[in-house]
Amino acid sequence: MEPLSFSRRSLLAAAAAAAVMPRGVLGAGARSAAKPKSLLVVWLEGGPSQLETWDPHPGTAIGGQVGTVKTRMPGLEIADFYPRMAEQVHRLSVLRSVVSKEGDHERGTYAVKTGHRPEGATIHPSLGAIVCHEVPVAERGLPPHVSLGKSQWPARGGFLGPGLDAFRIVNPGTLENLEPPAKVQAREERRLEALNVVEAGFGAAPGRHREAVDGALAMMSSPRRRAFVLDDEPRAVRAAYGDHPFGRGCLVARRLLEAGVRAVEVTLGGFDSHAGNHEAHRAAAQVLDPALSTLVAELAERDLLRSTVVLVTGEFGRTPKINVAGGRDHWPHGFSCLLGGGGIAGGQVIGETDPSGAKEAPASAVPVEDVAATVLAALGVDMHLELETPEGRPIPVTKGTPIRRLL
Repeated sequence: MEPLSFSRRSLLAAAAAAAVMPRGVLGAGARSAAKPKSLLVVWLEGGPSQLETWDPHPGTAIGGQVGTVKTRMPGLEIADFYPRMAEQVHRLSVLRSVVSKEGDHERGTYAVKTGHRPEGATIHPSLGAIVCHEVPVAERGLPPHVSLGKSQWPARGGFLGPGLDAFRIVNPGTLENLEPPAKVQAREERRLEALNVVEAGFGAAPGRHREAVDGALAMMSSPRRRAFVLDDEPRAVRAAYGDHPFGRGCLVARRLLEAGVRAVEVTLGGFDSHAGNHEAHRAAAQVLDPALSTLVAELAERDLLRSTVVLVTGEFGRTPKINVAGGRDHWPHGFSCLLGGGGIAGGQVIGETDPSGAKEAPASAVPVEDVAATVLAALGVDMHLELETPEGRPIPVTKGTPIRRLL
């Protein structure tokens, strides 16, 4: 699937999300909070190796060439590719024993992003779509659900409707095609007048289409859209994140969360390392380490970490065994993610993998469904909630169990 560009047409389509009203029951935690919680997913597309990120085993048969660096979390060492994250990882918790039943990229992505395995014709909503559905944004002017960076399978609204699909910006930090040239502004006004005439013929209730148009126009004219632009950020801040799409995406994500956007996804690729695993992960870390560490630090400094659940993950991990091409293959049987913020306890390490690579099942295995349930519980979503498909079929919001020691 080719990524969409950030255009006026995509604005119009995505703005329907601003009109979506909650259909389920909002959990008491989110309802009573002074500041509604938001979700930030840092998506490491391609399947990052646990052994070259948050669960290294140097000096073992499976360890590869990576070393370790001590962190501010007592006893925790991570791959030496991440010296800056070593200073920030204590703000989150490390899950080293995540397991999935899906070892294919698309199916694995679906399982982690929705908390459900693919199931026939039913398309489950992503975690971001669920929180947008359950904790609607009060103010218009920005889409409630945003995807930043090039993503093959961005977060979707699923059976909750395309209005909850993530609004996609492939090149973060710009406002391409948002403000029309003066020469077409009059033509746009004439078309809107014609639209009003046509819709007047449908009576007093033009419906969701009118709401989508109004939402798009509100976004295009709102000063809040400046959250997408970085020209007012200090040069030093932009440099700290990194002058590349992922770094700019992380900085835009922080700005969107400050502006009240409910769910943000930032994608970094380059982890599908079937060959040259060490080199691929070292190159990806040179982008990820400064951007992610700066993002986590700024969320904490600006008091956004309390109201933002942060999930850093990919669709699965990589095999303990290094193949003949110097790569690692798909491994859903025990991989790592970072999780914290929004009331989720930081500074913990859950589970462990076998340094010899002989045992497939990790100690204290955490199914991806439980990761999703923990995220939703922290966001205040009722664990007993059932969402209804357009055909009237009730679907449980999660089949997982929240990780109680993190809540």
